[in-house]
This record gives sequence, structure tokens and C-alpha cells, in this order.
Amino acid sequence: MPHVSIIIPCYNEQSTIRLLLDALYTQTFSHSNMEIVIADGFSTDRTRFEIEAWKSDYPEIAIKVVDNPKRVIPAALNTALKAANGDIIIRLDAHSIPEPDYVSRSVQDLQEGLGDNIGGQWQIEPGTSGWIAASIAFAAAHPLGVGGAQYRIGGEPQIVDTVPFGAFYKNLVKRIGFYDEDLLSNEDYEYNARIRQAGGVVWFDPKIRSNYLARSTFGDLSRQYWRYGYWKFQMLRKYPQSIRWRQALPPLFVLSIFILGFFSIWFNWILWILVFVTFLYFSALLVVAMQALKRSGNIHLVLGVPIAITTMHFSWGSAFLWSIAKTIISSIKK
Repeated sequence: MPHVSIIIPCYNEQSTIRLLLDALYTQTFSHSNMEIVIADGFSTDRTRFEIEAWKSDYPEIAIKVVDNPKRVIPAALNTALKAANGDIIIRLDAHSIPEPDYVSRSVQDLQEGLGDNIGGQWQIEPGTSGWIAASIAFAAAHPLGVGGAQYRIGGEPQIVDTVPFGAFYKNLVKRIGFYDEDLLSNEDYEYNARIRQAGGVVWFDPKIRSNYLARSTFGDLSRQYWRYGYWKFQMLRKYPQSIRWRQALPPLFVLSIFILGFFSIWFNWILWILVFVTFLYFSALLVVAMQALKRSGNIHLVLGVPIAITTMHFSWGSAFLWSIAKTIISSIKK
């Protein structure tokens, strides 16, 4: 049986880290062949206390904490990778709660040679109670909110562009290298792009499941998607061939709204186009809101889901455009 290292980037996760560790304890994979490596960016809350308390309760699982002074996710992953002793690496997140067979299924798929990096499906859960968190969780799992990514909406086992987190043999690092620390987000997508560029396979298995705790407020959601959008363009600068249509839609939509809004000041016909586009957009949002209401029975989601999806689209799209503009400005100054 192979030895598995589970690597986890972490910073101020006192409310979720124990949920993850408890889920790892319930894994069907042998505890004696599993270690947990947490790269912590010097958390200022009680995260480390919670980890140490958990270690005392469950000493049969090897767990170690390494410092991540850079406090960015790619650096955390690289630090954890260097400290890992396992033949197989499974990358998880402090907001994730893997199903009991998550590790065993990941190992099985790797041993069967299905891919160089193996990942599964997210089941998005609210980060806390209340209608706002429920709205965000619904939006983050709906195709209108996040496009057609298989790991969010499900599907058949297949080769894909990317998977969340991932499981791979540690010797993959010798072929591909470590995570790119110049990118403060999109690190998994970039790593998978390198795997595919080197002729490797990224494999999606819907039976590998984890619950992912979504953001709890619209402000946190906006900051998350701004970060995603900004660093997505920086990643695409390195791998332009990896762009997909779903990634172009939010910035194109935001740009079109801005252009139409600007010229509608002088041209009535452009104003009518703007009104029509806005009507179509909010009609689509209303359809999704009705789906949320039907599924949950919570009337508040009729308001919350459209706000969440609009926040995701405009934060991601605006940040992508700002990243383009900032790059152009920097190149002109040089």
C-alpha cells in the first residue's frame, strides 16, 4: 500500500480546520499509511491551537505543521510538498470536507493509470447558516454562475482541463516542477495546464467527492472572485492556449455593459440595446432564482441568488479587465 501525504494550505481557519481533520480521520484508507502536512501562514486566530488539540485527540494519524512565511497558497503548497514523505500527494483545502472514500478512490484511480492528476466533484455547501450563505452556495454550483466546469456541475468520468485540488504521484514534481508562486490564485489550473502541456492527463472522477464550504458574505464572495479574475488573466498570459469560452464571457459582458452605458448617453438606440441586454440578463437570473426557490423553499433566495451570481460575474469580469489594463500600462511604462 502506498504512503499518502495530504497537503493543506492554511491561514486563519479556526472555524473549518477541525471539520477537515475530522473528515480525514474517517477516511477508509489506512491511517498508518497517511500523513497530514499543513502549511500555515502564521495564523493570527486559534487555528494552530485547534490543530494541536486535534493532534492530542487523535495521535494515531501523523500530522505536522510547517510555516509558510509568504502567506500565499502556491508557496504553502510548495512548502508542504517539500515536507511531505508520501509516494502520493493529495492536495486539499481548509474549506473542504472530503467524503470517507476520498483518499482510497484517489489512490485507486492513480494506481489504475487513469491520469497524472486525479480529482473529483465539489459539493458546494453554505459556509454558515442564513439565506446569504445559502444563496452563495447555490450560485457557486450553478452553470450560470460558474460555467461548465465538470468538478462543479458533475458529469461522467473523463479527461478535463482542471480539477479542484488533485492527487498525483510525488515524482510528478520532477517532471512538472513546483507550483508557480508568481500567481496568487489559479494555481491549480496553472499546474494542470503544465501537466497537459507536458502530455499528461488530468482525470475527473465524479465518485471522488468533497464538500466545499462557500463564502458566507457577498463581500467575501466579491473579494474571492476579484482575486480569481485578476490572476486568471495573468495565468492566461503564460498559457494563452488554455483559455475557454466560459472564461471570456464575464469580462466581455462587463465590457459590453460599460461601453453600452457610456454611449447610451448620446444615442437612444444604444440605450435600448442596453435595456434589452439588461432585461435578458435579469430574466436569466430570475429563472435561476425560481429554481433555487423550488429546491430550497426559501423565499429569500429569490433575492440572494441573483445578487450572488451578479457579484461573481462583475467581480470576476472587472478584475480580469483590470488585470489586462494594468499589464498594458506596465508594458507602456517600460
